[in-house]
Amino acid sequence: MKKIILLPAAALICVAALSGCTRTSYAIHTNDGRTIISDGKPSEAETGLLGYVDANGVKQQINKSDVKAVSEVP
Repeated sequence: MKKIILLPAAALICVAALSGCTRTSYAIHTNDGRTIISDGKPSEAETGLLGYVDANGVKQQINKSDVKAVSEVP
């Protein structure tokens, strides 16, 4: 009886552990040479700002005119 409960519980723990690693990070390259790593895809606002969540989980914004390129980190 314990094996019937143990196997699905172990599978659930494995799936939960692997799903935490699926969030994609993006590199924001600025005109002055900095590279900012964002947690998740940055969002563009109508105000001319690019919003992102930094590595510490803090919401940040940068002027789109200061951004050279945004690329996905593999």
